[in-house]
Amino acid sequence: MKVKYFDLINKKIFISGGADGIGSSIVEHFCEQGAEVIFIDINKKKAKELIKNIKKKKFKLPKFFKCNVLNIKKLQKIIHEYGPFDTLVNNAGNDQRHSINEITQKYFKNRFDTNLKHYFFSAKAVKKGMIKNNGGSIINLSSICWIRGAPGFILYSSAKSAIFGLTRSLARELGKYNIRVNSVSPGSIATERQVKLWLKPKLKKEIKSLQSLNKQLMPKDVSNMVLYLASDASSGCTKQNFIVDAGIT
Repeated sequence: MKVKYFDLINKKIFISGGADGIGSSIVEHFCEQGAEVIFIDINKKKAKELIKNIKKKKFKLPKFFKCNVLNIKKLQKIIHEYGPFDTLVNNAGNDQRHSINEITQKYFKNRFDTNLKHYFFSAKAVKKGMIKNNGGSIINLSSICWIRGAPGFILYSSAKSAIFGLTRSLARELGKYNIRVNSVSPGSIATERQVKLWLKPKLKKEIKSLQSLNKQLMPKDVSNMVLYLASDASSGCTKQNFIVDAGIT
């Protein structure tokens, strides 16, 4: 731990897609801070492994619920039953590659439901509790892919750009309740999935040549930004997009 946010101790945090990748790093970092974390995911095996690892490190243990973010009713039920929450981290998504010729109307709907729809309905679900708490922080995970116009995932990029618009509108809508809304846009992060599927030596070299910093970004680089935005240390920050990409954009 490099920074201790004392105001996050015992704060209630809800995180979607928290079993692996960037999400698991976010869960672990909040647990390290002493927050009360509840996270959802569809991968029960990965969630158990994460909790086991957190227990080994003697951090505060999180609670896990298996839930598909496509099931909005169940998602909102968990939020209502275990809230009110001080922080919502909308993280769940899927960056499966696809070409324009592969996209059908069914696939189009599924990609937007997976990468955007639940962001709004999770925010709607936490709103009442945050108002009761006289404030809160909503953090939406986006991506720099929409800024760069990266090929290979048109719908993913479209959904991630929409998250930026959603963030700015929600910030204006909820600001009167002292609820802050920001987005975080990661660059190339070496998650287990990225390394296994795409982040091979050739691509890593190419990405580093485009970045201002000659380093490989890790999930913790994103988690550190999320912690800051959840803490009152960022009390003046809302309606903003925070880029964590080592200067590639």
